Amino acid sequence: MNRRQFVSGSLCLLASAISSSAWKPLPALGAIAPKSPITFPKNFYWGTATAAYQVEGAVREDGRGESIWDRFSHTPGKVKHGDTGDVACDHYHRYREDVALMKSLHMNSYRFSIAWPRIQPEGVGKANLKGLDFYKRLVDELLAAGIRPLPTLYHWDLPQALEDRGGWPNRDTAARFAEYVDVVARALGDRVSDWVLFNEPTTFTSYGYLDGINAPGRKSIVDFLRATHVVNLAQGGGFRALKAAAPKARVGTALNMSSCEPATNSPEDRLAAERTHAIMNLWFLEPALNGRYPEAFTFLPETVMGIKSGDMEQARVPLDFLGINLYYRTIAASVGAWSRVTDPKMWLFPVNREFGKQGPRTDMDWEVWPQSIYDMLMRITKDYHRPVIEITENGCAYSDGPDAQGVVDDTQRVEYYRGYLAAVAKAIADGADVRGYHAWSLLDNFEWAEGYSARFGLVWVDFKTQQRIVKASGRWYAGVAANGVIA
Repeated sequence: MNRRQFVSGSLCLLASAISSSAWKPLPALGAIAPKSPITFPKNFYWGTATAAYQVEGAVREDGRGESIWDRFSHTPGKVKHGDTGDVACDHYHRYREDVALMKSLHMNSYRFSIAWPRIQPEGVGKANLKGLDFYKRLVDELLAAGIRPLPTLYHWDLPQALEDRGGWPNRDTAARFAEYVDVVARALGDRVSDWVLFNEPTTFTSYGYLDGINAPGRKSIVDFLRATHVVNLAQGGGFRALKAAAPKARVGTALNMSSCEPATNSPEDRLAAERTHAIMNLWFLEPALNGRYPEAFTFLPETVMGIKSGDMEQARVPLDFLGINLYYRTIAASVGAWSRVTDPKMWLFPVNREFGKQGPRTDMDWEVWPQSIYDMLMRITKDYHRPVIEITENGCAYSDGPDAQGVVDDTQRVEYYRGYLAAVAKAIADGADVRGYHAWSLLDNFEWAEGYSARFGLVWVDFKTQQRIVKASGRWYAGVAANGVIA
């Protein structure tokens, strides 16, 4: 399993009320077919996304401390083929080459992440100046190339020292995160205008603390529930710290979302779909925007989560934009009374979920269904009064490699992006305020528990030689970015 697969069935959130119009018939796969030409707004951000541990390498250089992913990937049996991020794409040393690649692909935005252990090797205390200097050099290189830097402050690489003190279930980690944000914002706030606080908190809390398939590898419903609450506190504290250090900054967060559809039109399945929507899409959005948890569970386990007086006000912040990562849709069905008797967790979250299965599949066995991104954008637009949105991740894994002439002809990926970008354009035309799109990913990279077996890049990477080859999809995407048009 990998970081974007289903969040385990032990958690979830629910939207407040379920209207009779919540369910709708499933659209045909071709409902969003690109009509030539499709034009995007002027000043639209065209970009790619990466994450520090997945591309940087150099894990023991210039004072960087150990992260939970260093420890986890070096634990036998945790990552496919025993792969680690020790070298990855060597972006730490090759960032100039990679920025030049982005410029050649007509990108005007780059979403990357800052490695907390590079900045504070132990998760606390004074900044490691060599770590900050690397990100200053990267940002300066991007600005010189006319590319907006869009840093993510936390993309899963918690300092191992903080995990040893309790990790995300420990309330103190929220305070440490705010201090780290302050350090980075003061160092880079004169160069960076737009920031992302967290990447996919639903994923790293569930996979890291509930299922144990990602770092730090714990398996505890209590740790998981507490971690979700601490991350919401950290999101609020991080927002305030960044605004205090850089008042003019625009601050958002990147949430992994999945359009949730009922298996049938029955009231029970419609309720299950709304509960799934709540846990998968709103658990870290409702606290920020409305200061409350959505009704995902049959009851909210406040004591287990460690919710204290004033916490929800701390979590509530006026995010300047929402980042949406989307890869698949979810089909939800209710569970019978007997299942709830035999599985105690079902009392808390009585839902069965599975991936959509009607569309073509990627190498990750994820369904290609462009309608899902349109549905998600319109749902958030309607329910949250048309917020500013950026697609912070969307992409697909296909294993196409170079042919005898060194050409990577990944036509499936081209068609994937054609369909999903057409769906985004349709959402914009129908009222969604989408300002940018970031393909996952610029480079084939270390794909967490999948190691190097899943290739999502627009650029093919030979992990032994670090050779980069722009794929056909990269050339196609560059053409779209150059003209703002899907031909």
